[in-house]
Amino acid sequence: MDMQKNSKIFIAGHNGMVGSAIYRNLKNKGFNNFVLKSKNELDLTVQSDVDSFFKEEKPEFVFLAAAKVGGIIANNTYRADFIYDNLAIQNNVINSSFKYDVKKLLFLGSSCIYPKNSPQPIKEDYLLTGPLEYTNEPYAIAKITGIKMCQSYNIQYGCDFISVMPTNLYGPNDNYDLKTSHVLPALIRKFHLAKCLENDDWDSIIKDINKNSNISVTKHIDKDNIIKFLIDNGIIKVYNEVYVTVFGTGIAQREFMHVDDAAEACTFIMENVSGDTLYNKLKKTHINIGTGVDISIRDLTYLIKDTIGFNGGIYWDGTKPDGTLKKQLDVSLINSLGWNYKTNLKEGIIITYKQYKNNLS
Repeated sequence: MDMQKNSKIFIAGHNGMVGSAIYRNLKNKGFNNFVLKSKNELDLTVQSDVDSFFKEEKPEFVFLAAAKVGGIIANNTYRADFIYDNLAIQNNVINSSFKYDVKKLLFLGSSCIYPKNSPQPIKEDYLLTGPLEYTNEPYAIAKITGIKMCQSYNIQYGCDFISVMPTNLYGPNDNYDLKTSHVLPALIRKFHLAKCLENDDWDSIIKDINKNSNISVTKHIDKDNIIKFLIDNGIIKVYNEVYVTVFGTGIAQREFMHVDDAAEACTFIMENVSGDTLYNKLKKTHINIGTGVDISIRDLTYLIKDTIGFNGGIYWDGTKPDGTLKKQLDVSLINSLGWNYKTNLKEGIIITYKQYKNNLS
């Protein structure tokens, strides 16, 4: 089914990083009939509410980008929340899409669905061929369930539901909470704060904390609290030298893609690939979306450090987990379909940091 410019499109999770990028991408292409609901307006974990929404709105096309997401620490700490919330969201949206005759649905998963020790680069066929990484196992199992739901609804009911697995994403509307964010945004924020501390720029530190944290501070009243916040998040000044703590040893390798590239890929797949083509002709359950290029966390750390202009030191906390040591997607399938990424990592980090600073103004 082809999307027309006036087709009714529901983007689940349109305020999140991926959902908002898909929304921008579609608007830029001239699509103009969106149904959008914030979490406060529609809780996707509540089955009756989701059913009522689909019954009333009857969207024609659905991008399922809503999810509970986080980094290694968040995934490992809130294991029950990650599996319950994500299963509930997927179950409700996918089943209601079938029930109310959605023409096509695109489900976004995550590269953590693959076994911990997958051969590299990771092909779509490696799904369910070995044990998962423990720290994000609940989230991964939920996403695997989503893939299999889409496949099963296609087989049993003839639906056109398709799954994509993006690599690690970054860009506008990312999560910069230092307790729950992924590694790249966490490093951007840490080095930004460290650079401000290096320059004794307390006004900028206060702006950052008030914008991106759950606390509110002022310089004259709360300087001790500000220093405690920095120390708690691994940013310490010893004499005239500032140090940033980075979790793990830095040897793990990860692949990163700018979220605008991911959104372009999602739109491309929605417009050009059917569930029938994916499952019956290509014999795949999903499509990897990525760059096919990875980088060590150590090299990423120094790339961000240099981009921000931080001159201090780095302390590697080897007591914290590295996670899977290498995770690089094989993207030959999506490349063969006619799509490739555009934004290289260095350029993407420069753009992202500029946007981060602008959002603090």
